[in-house]
Amino acid sequence: MKEVKIFARAGQGAITTAAILGEAFFFQEIYAYAFPSFGAARMGAPMNAFLRFDTKPVRLRSQIYNPDYVIVIDPTLIKSEKCFSGMKKGGVAMVAIRNDSDIEEKPKGITLVKILAEKIALETIGKPFTNTVLLGAFAKISGDVSLDSINKAVRGRFAAKPEVLEKNIEAIKRGYEAVA
Repeated sequence: MKEVKIFARAGQGAITTAAILGEAFFFQEIYAYAFPSFGAARMGAPMNAFLRFDTKPVRLRSQIYNPDYVIVIDPTLIKSEKCFSGMKKGGVAMVAIRNDSDIEEKPKGITLVKILAEKIALETIGKPFTNTVLLGAFAKISGDVSLDSINKAVRGRFAAKPEVLEKNIEAIKRGYEAVA
């Protein structure tokens, strides 16, 4: 079983990110369980979303403390929420950065991938919603889920809004391409 922990502020799309990833895994016949965790339930408050996935049914329902992957949607949370704490050795952390100074030092024992996701989101979507950019990057970095499966899940999520859908599909593609 692999685990993903997503750090964001309420309203930045962490729950949507976990749900889309979970559905993408489902399309590949992989079991997935996505769920959120809230502190103070208010817009802008730090929060987490979680995802577990496996080839066998996922029965564990606790929070994730030692993730294989970390996705940081808001880099201002890195220090206050200790985003890299507890990550499995060899894990991968993806961070939506605005510039290189968002991360002062590289954590030891994990791979850190910085993505100018807000810039890509503004260019493709027209708004600073970085979560679909990070979904594309996750597909490339992890190799666990295909870009096609993510696109299929996003198409289902935004089917009623074709103009929003196409912008998000482009954001996913650009996030995938942004990873070296």
